[in-house]
Amino acid sequence: MKDKKTEESEHSGLSRRRLVKYAGVGATLAAAAPLVGGTPAQADDERTFGNGGNNGRMWRAGDHHIHSEYSGEFDTKTNPPTFHKGADAVYPIVTNAIMAKYFGLTWAMCTDHGGPTHSKVNLEQAYPDLLRSRVLVPEVLQFWGMEFDAPALDHHTLMIPHHGDEAQQLFELESRFAKFDAFPTDPGRDTEAKMVEFLKAARGMGQKPLVIAHHASRSATGLGVWGQDTPREFRNGNNVAPDVYVGFEGAPGHQAGPLNGGARGGYGNHPTYGGFDQMTARVGGLWDSLLGEGRHWWITATSDSHVHWTRGGSDFWPGEYSKTYVAARQDYGDIMDALRNGRIFVTTGDLVTALDVTASSQGRRATVSETLTVSSRDRNDVEVEIRFRPLDGKNGNGDRPQVRRVDLIVGQVTGVSADLDAATNPTTKVVARFGPNDWRRQGRDYVIRHTLREVGQDSYLRVRGTSTDEMEPQADGKESPWEDLWFYSNPVFVRVR
Repeated sequence: MKDKKTEESEHSGLSRRRLVKYAGVGATLAAAAPLVGGTPAQADDERTFGNGGNNGRMWRAGDHHIHSEYSGEFDTKTNPPTFHKGADAVYPIVTNAIMAKYFGLTWAMCTDHGGPTHSKVNLEQAYPDLLRSRVLVPEVLQFWGMEFDAPALDHHTLMIPHHGDEAQQLFELESRFAKFDAFPTDPGRDTEAKMVEFLKAARGMGQKPLVIAHHASRSATGLGVWGQDTPREFRNGNNVAPDVYVGFEGAPGHQAGPLNGGARGGYGNHPTYGGFDQMTARVGGLWDSLLGEGRHWWITATSDSHVHWTRGGSDFWPGEYSKTYVAARQDYGDIMDALRNGRIFVTTGDLVTALDVTASSQGRRATVSETLTVSSRDRNDVEVEIRFRPLDGKNGNGDRPQVRRVDLIVGQVTGVSADLDAATNPTTKVVARFGPNDWRRQGRDYVIRHTLREVGQDSYLRVRGTSTDEMEPQADGKESPWEDLWFYSNPVFVRVR
């Protein structure tokens, strides 16, 4: 009989051989390397969400928009079409998981492009590889889903809850609703009515998926001149399924574009601002317009990894540059719950590794995604605490990023707009700016406190910070993304009663 040590040794060897087979030697060596030097070590920076009392929830970094070799191409001269791997993205699923682990992510999601009969490719070819990857890289919780070809819209995350029938659930939704899955092509799939039908089907499922818009204004031709995604479509979709259709990428992927002479984010028509989509980056813009209606509409940040910039692509590895942090336990259900309910902040370049924003009044308190209720009969000052933790070490570029300023942004909640195309909230302002002299050290965190005086009507507050001296994020050019870092919280709502 083999002893436990021998069994563990053989299992380790088998795992290494499998990693080499499925991921390649380079990625396997990276996975085996200790997280030291220029690579952020996530475990060193974990701390309890809200500084305690949240049932083991911690800020956990992840990425819900990653491509594998199953973002390929189809030969439509055959019937059914013949699928070829690796035409658009090149890495095996397990390679992405290995690199996600290496760069400090604890959860990730494979989101490959669709195409004619791609639902069958996902079910029969990609999903078995995902199952192998989960065994080989158990430290990273790996969700199943896709980059959904949303009817009448640009691409969206379609994130499936982790359960025994997850593969069949994705197959059902993709085969029925993805606009390019039908062969021959069906123009009837590419309508807003079809998108609404999809969202109604999704909200009615026992295991509700999540839908998040990708690179929402990449097709926009100017500031507020929308392309494939419009404010009206976001509102209509969120009205239909508010617990399914919950947000958009604040910071899109392809952030390494300038390193190879391209546009940051792939935004060739109208640029990003500090790496963030104009819908998010513009104070008083579309995101604030949606929040001003009281909508629970969240932002995320992703890699959209296809091909690493060192191989001529425009991408960073998952977690190398952009991170979406969720306040959750390390289990599939709670991570998805955090994304659905907005317990999220985002950062680029590992500028921070934790960010808590708390509003309190008269003994009551609320944090990101929550609502603080204050009484109009009493003195209704709101105390705001911003607590952030800088990176202890070097980021993926070998830098030690420094927070130079933190902004507190406040807007009014005035109710649902009659104008479905509304894209501004003129009440939203930067109400306070803080520099290093305004925060104090508390352990490994920095703490800022500010009082909002006499809050007289429903409102929300959110926070952003930067490594730059820009008062507002400027339109991006060909500067290195590592020199232009930002973080954003999701909102805290205040209700006056």
